[in-house]
Amino acid sequence: MKTDPESHKRMTQRHKEGFEKKKAAAQKEKGLLIVNTGTGKGKSSAAFGMGMRILGHGMKLGVVQFIKGALYSAERDFLGGHANCDFHVVGAGYTWDTQDREADMRTAARGWAEAVRMIQDPSYDMVILDELNIVLKYQYLDLDEVLRVFAARREMLHIVVTGRHAPEALIEQADLVSEMRPLKHPYKEQGVKAQKGVEF
Repeated sequence: MKTDPESHKRMTQRHKEGFEKKKAAAQKEKGLLIVNTGTGKGKSSAAFGMGMRILGHGMKLGVVQFIKGALYSAERDFLGGHANCDFHVVGAGYTWDTQDREADMRTAARGWAEAVRMIQDPSYDMVILDELNIVLKYQYLDLDEVLRVFAARREMLHIVVTGRHAPEALIEQADLVSEMRPLKHPYKEQGVKAQKGVEF
C-alpha cells in the first residue's frame, strides 16, 4: 500500500514529537542491570557488542564467561587482548559434557568470586556475566546472594547477564530485559553446523 507524502509527513512529525518528549523526560543516569535471555541466538553477541562500546569510549570492561569455557571463541581472543578488558573464562563446558554437579558448582563459585571482585572494584564500568543464567537455573550458585551483590553495586556500574532461563527474581530486579526467541535457525532447519565468525 502506497502512503501519500502528506500522510507520511504527518506520521513522521508525530513520531518525532513523541521521541523528543521522551528524550526530554529521560534525564537520569545510572548503572543498568541488563539481562539477555530466551531460547534464541544472540544473547552473548549482544552483550559483547555493548562491551565493545564500553571499550570504544575508553572505559574498562570485565567479563566472566561461565559454562562455555571449554569452547573456543574469537571474542575471547579479541576482547581479551584489549588493554581495558579483563576477560576470565571459568566454564568447563555444558552441563551434559561435564556430568559432574559438584565440579560444576566449584567452577561456578570460582567464576562468581571473579565477578564479585570486578563488581566491587571501582575501576570497572561494565561487567558481563556470560551464561550466568544457566548457572542460576541449575542452582550452582545461590540466587539470593547474586541478587544482593547486584543490588549493592555502585551507582554507575553496568552489569550484563546472559543465558537462557533467567530467573523471575532477576528479571524483576533488572532495568533492561531482552528476550531472544528463535524464528528460524540453520542448525535445526538445514543441518548447518556452527559457523566461524557467526557462532564462534
